[in-house]
Amino acid sequence: MSAAARVLVLGGGVGGLEAAAALGRHQNISLTLVDRSPVHYWKPALHEFAAGTMQHQGNCIPFTETAAKFGFTFVQGSPTTVNRDNKTVTLDTGATLPYDYLVVALGSRANDFGIPGIVDHCMFIDNLNDADTLFATFREAVQKARTAGEKLSIGIVGGGATGVQLIAELCKSIDEARGLGPSVRKSLLNAVLIETGPRILPAFPEAVSSAAARQLENLGIAVRTEAMVVGADETGFSLKSGEHIPASLRVWAAGVRASDATSLLEGLERGRSGQLGVTTTLQTTQDPTVFAIGDCSRIDAAPIAPTAQAARQQGQYIGRALPEVIAGKTPAPFAYNDRGAVVALGDYNGWGMLDAKRSFGGGLLSGLAARLIHEGLYRQHLAGILGIAPTACSTLREHLSPVKPDLGG
Repeated sequence: MSAAARVLVLGGGVGGLEAAAALGRHQNISLTLVDRSPVHYWKPALHEFAAGTMQHQGNCIPFTETAAKFGFTFVQGSPTTVNRDNKTVTLDTGATLPYDYLVVALGSRANDFGIPGIVDHCMFIDNLNDADTLFATFREAVQKARTAGEKLSIGIVGGGATGVQLIAELCKSIDEARGLGPSVRKSLLNAVLIETGPRILPAFPEAVSSAAARQLENLGIAVRTEAMVVGADETGFSLKSGEHIPASLRVWAAGVRASDATSLLEGLERGRSGQLGVTTTLQTTQDPTVFAIGDCSRIDAAPIAPTAQAARQQGQYIGRALPEVIAGKTPAPFAYNDRGAVVALGDYNGWGMLDAKRSFGGGLLSGLAARLIHEGLYRQHLAGILGIAPTACSTLREHLSPVKPDLGG
């Protein structure tokens, strides 16, 4: 009997965990998952963690639990060296892990584009630690502003789904916090959303962009479009026009580039934003033993937007295709099924997009259908990991006894 193939998955996000869950069940595969965090979380919910409207309990799943359930080994750490000749990956812990096949699922981060001051003076929400740090800073800033009787100025750069949802969720946090509420928010918050392009939510139809901008403005948020940021300091943002936008709390949520760790895979094709070039079977173009999925990969023949649904589908595909590759077969090419997109502005409104021209939501019941679908996508992913019954119980518990954000009100 031949030895089990050693498969190493780098990254336990949506795509990486989907792949590990499927591959761990194969008896002829010995699978190890590496992630720097001890827990798995739904990355599209990072803005909710950052606003304190989503709690860790029930929403952050320890990798030790998923490893035991799906039959793989979990190792906590970050890769520092990848040796493709020896087929080993060395971690920051000093451990060296061998592999026969490598699945790179390292995700992405915001792109600062090398703009002066962004890295030094802005906060990011690229991972759970970032989100937790942002919430702690936001909480402290709310308390400080209230004590001093001053306005809290917040500037968020990036009018895509992340920035739009984050700024709405911060409003929701104040609205729902004990001792605060909408009246306090209106007198306390001075928030601005800054977008380089002509409209926010550019991936959605123009009607959705306009409706979302009106909703944010109704919340008292200033929406600035065609405003190019050229610098940041401890007082705010500098625009190309020469204007300075003051912001005591600054968040950068613009652009997407692959995790810096993709640079460890020397000799492989990488795009301008760091994504690894892959074939239609998600194997890197210059090394068929290395696969790449999700935000850190790119199929030049048919580029796919960096979304959770794309990562999830690619992770599931790896679960089917890699065993065929190990068996010496050629798997069918990956076929992406675009199921549209949704965006939720807290409990205030929401929209969905069926395709480039058809959208729904807003207006009726404040976009209730879109907001339910937004939550449902997360719950569907959770059910695949925890099971239907535990997910249903936790969902019911959260809705019956919602935890109010702790802003010290």
